[in-house]
Amino acid sequence: MSEPQHIPPIAPPETPATRSGTLADNAKGGVLAALAAYGLWGFLPILFRMLDGVPSTLIVAERILWSLVLVGVFLLIKRRLGEVIAVLRDRRRLLYVTVAALVLACNWLLYVWAVETEQLLEASFGYFINPLVNVALGMVLLGERQNRWQAVSIAIAVVGIGIQAAGLGNIPFIALGLALSFGLYGFFRKTAGVGATIGLFAETLVMAPIALVFVVVFTALHGTGPHADPQTFILLMLTGPATAVPLLLFAYAVQRLRLTTIGMFQYIAPSIQFLVAILMFGEALNEVRLISFALIWISLAVFTVDSVRQRRRRSSSAAA
Repeated sequence: MSEPQHIPPIAPPETPATRSGTLADNAKGGVLAALAAYGLWGFLPILFRMLDGVPSTLIVAERILWSLVLVGVFLLIKRRLGEVIAVLRDRRRLLYVTVAALVLACNWLLYVWAVETEQLLEASFGYFINPLVNVALGMVLLGERQNRWQAVSIAIAVVGIGIQAAGLGNIPFIALGLALSFGLYGFFRKTAGVGATIGLFAETLVMAPIALVFVVVFTALHGTGPHADPQTFILLMLTGPATAVPLLLFAYAVQRLRLTTIGMFQYIAPSIQFLVAILMFGEALNEVRLISFALIWISLAVFTVDSVRQRRRRSSSAAA
């Protein structure tokens, strides 16, 4: 006598209510993930400030190595290491990933150094102007055309940067350096066509040999140093999760939210950094900086409203 044949249960038909409920759950999860990601990025300077006394070069080297370990374990569990191998075997993508890794390392080093030297306020200024720098890079590198409101927002931002440079007596190199390096990083990552998690692992893998050599040489010249103190060593280890976890949350959010919505969230991190710099680190906000920040916020408002209008216009055209 043969065994009874297993008949799978019939799934209930999907209704509009079920479908809308699923979309609402996905959107809610995406919003929570985006808030968590940008919130963690906003409070990241506190971790670097707790590592006061540790050279910024060593912090970046440790950040690379611990990020590599954590993301590597994640990809191993998800059985996605094959995707990394595919990227490494593709010469074109490997070239872009390598360039992106070098630009990212410069961005990390400048940011950590800014926090250590009590210049977080200027660093937050850099990330505020980053969306506008992305538009400018698109014009220069990709031949993209700007519309009238994008031109207005960039012009206002340039005035704000000029006021800060004139009032403080120097060009805000940290802000411009962070904005340009992160903008270029985004350009090379987009050109490489690699996902967020796979890209981060490939980039840290490219940087890992240099970082490892630096840590070994530093230890040989200065002794165990920060590694001898358990608390400092744990903080150095935490730079890995502090780098990888927000990125994983961001990747989750991007899959569930519109890009326009994600664009709205990108101002959370520099806003938190702005408040941390003033309220926790005691950095001075003089009148010149306040005026320049006010102009940047106005330019971002113009830029954001224009982006939302363009998105709605494209959606209406597609629906028609």
